[in-house]
Amino acid sequence: MPPVERQINGIFAALTACLFLVMPLIASAAEEQAPDTIPQASSDYPDLIPYTASFRASFDKGVAIDGKATRVLQRQEDGLWSYRFNVDSFIADIEERVIFRWDGQQIQPLRYRYRLSGVFIRDRTRAIDFDWTNGVARGDHEGRTFNLPLREGSLDPLGYQLQLHQDIRAGLTEMTYQVIDKGRFDEDHFAVIGEETLSTRLGEARTVKVEKVRSEGSKRETLMWFAPEWDHMMVRLTQREPDGTTYEIHIENTSLNQDG
Repeated sequence: MPPVERQINGIFAALTACLFLVMPLIASAAEEQAPDTIPQASSDYPDLIPYTASFRASFDKGVAIDGKATRVLQRQEDGLWSYRFNVDSFIADIEERVIFRWDGQQIQPLRYRYRLSGVFIRDRTRAIDFDWTNGVARGDHEGRTFNLPLREGSLDPLGYQLQLHQDIRAGLTEMTYQVIDKGRFDEDHFAVIGEETLSTRLGEARTVKVEKVRSEGSKRETLMWFAPEWDHMMVRLTQREPDGTTYEIHIENTSLNQDG
């Protein structure tokens, strides 16, 4: 793979994997005086709240791209949920969506679709259909079909990101997910590793710091900062690649859709 395509692929992989962990910021929250300590997490799972959020991304090495992305969580008339992710840039566009059920604690994906199209990289498509009645996932990864027996809690590459956010909102400190990706199961681990105060465009935020747990010796690092006082909004994300490239993700704006 040519170096330029490899760098661009890395950038959009970061966008796909990382521009996700945010729920709407209620406007008045940033204006209220913060309490002296971060509230203790509740053991109850919060409800899903429909929202739209937009992001920007910056990259400090290689190809300079000002990435723009949008996330939309929406309740459908049939009672199912739709979670969409779109990236628009001069190099490539991403369209990603999952239709799922929500039982109050767990996402159960039903239909996942992904499409990447661009100028300097080849077009790519991915699809997964979850047949929970027969316990099988049928999919297509860039032209290669597959069938996998479903595991308990099986998730897709987009839905697990929303599940992680809900689990952090519920107070979990260690999370493991069974994610179907590239025609196989990946086991993804995350852990809360501390608290930190950050300066953001919304003001100072006391945050919970979360790390994607990787194998010992891995040179890739992913860190996320969530603000409990702002509905656990993700205020920052950084991903450092083995070659030293760093991606940074920042929220631009978000709006609550109370009507669903």
